[in-house]
This record gives sequence, structure tokens and C-alpha cells, in this order.
Amino acid sequence: MGIKIIEELFQSNANKDQAPAMEAYMKGHFPFLGIKSPLRKELAKTFFSDTGIHKKPFDQEFLLQLWKKPEREYQYMALDYYGKYIKKRPKEDISLIEYLITHKSWWDTVDSIASNLAGVLARSYPELKEEVLRSWGTHENMWLRRTAILFQLKYKASTDEKLLYEIILQNNDSKEFFIQKAIGWALREYSKTNPDSVRSFIESHPLAKLSIREGSKYL
Repeated sequence: MGIKIIEELFQSNANKDQAPAMEAYMKGHFPFLGIKSPLRKELAKTFFSDTGIHKKPFDQEFLLQLWKKPEREYQYMALDYYGKYIKKRPKEDISLIEYLITHKSWWDTVDSIASNLAGVLARSYPELKEEVLRSWGTHENMWLRRTAILFQLKYKASTDEKLLYEIILQNNDSKEFFIQKAIGWALREYSKTNPDSVRSFIESHPLAKLSIREGSKYL
């Protein structure tokens, strides 16, 4: 029922004139309905208010139905939905999170998943850092590696510095833009909490120029 309601809501607000620019911004990886972020968030708010679906038990099938739809706005909606439950989800959800990271992968969803889903779940179950997230740091899937670098983005003083630096060093010779950028982003955020540590790390380890430039912005 929920999927039909959100389909009707999104389809009635689709904007074919806006869709091409949105698709171009995502390098043509996904079709768009042409619903810009402010309106999409309002539509999501209306959907949750009218249906009360977020007050019911988590519906994984609904989440996956959204994820499998072609237009990108549905994946954003799926993340909005999942985010309302993540603090109370079991640690086994890390498998579902891995699925979302590795399907329809691009920076827009992966970055949100990294800090808002994977990061939150790992806060609830710290053992996941050793059981799963450490191994993602060397995974053949680049988006899982990016997630391993970024999942602590909002941890501030709770950041596991040893693990952060370990994963960065496992990836510091990568030529991949999204990995170099993630390393810089993670260092930049952590520098707000521990600038001396980040400065010392950057000065004593070989990093890509992009990573150094991004990581040094607040130093």
C-alpha cells in the first residue's frame, strides 16, 4: 500500500523540465522524476504524516521496493524511511546496509548511508567495527571502502582514531577520486576535534594531494 501512495505522490509532482539537469549532475547514472530536494523532503513529510507508516514496524520489503525503482528520488525516500528506524535496528542490519551500498551505488546515497546508517548502527554495536567495517576498508568494492573511511564522520571525540588511520593507510595509494576525496573529508572532519593529531598524521604519511588539500582545510 505504501509504495503505491508514494508512487502517486511523486508522479504527480514530477517535473520533466528539471529532470535532465538532475540526471546530468549524477553523470547520467540514474533517471530522475525531476523533484528537487526541498520539494521531495516536503512530499516525504506529507507521506509520513498521512500514512503513519514510520510508526509501524520496520518494513524491509517496502524499503527494497523503493530501492529497486529506477528513479533516483525513490532511493532518497528509502533512506529517509530507514533513517527513522536505524537507532533501534539490530546489528544484523549491517547486511542490509551492505546491500544498499553495493546496489545502485553512487556518492549521493553511499555518503548518506555511511554516516547516517552504517555509522549509527556501529555506534549501537561497536563490535561491528571489528566484525565488519574493518574488512570493508580493504574490500574490492570501492563504495564499501569509502563507507569504511566515512562511517565515523559524525563521531567527533568518539572517533576510533586508530581504526580511522589504519583504514586510510590501507587506501592512501588509491588513484580513485572517490577514495582520495573520502580520506580528505574524514581527516577534515576529525581535525575539528583533534587538529594536532590530524596535522601530525598528514605530515608523517604519504597521501594524495587531493586528500592533503581536503584534510588540511581547517588546520
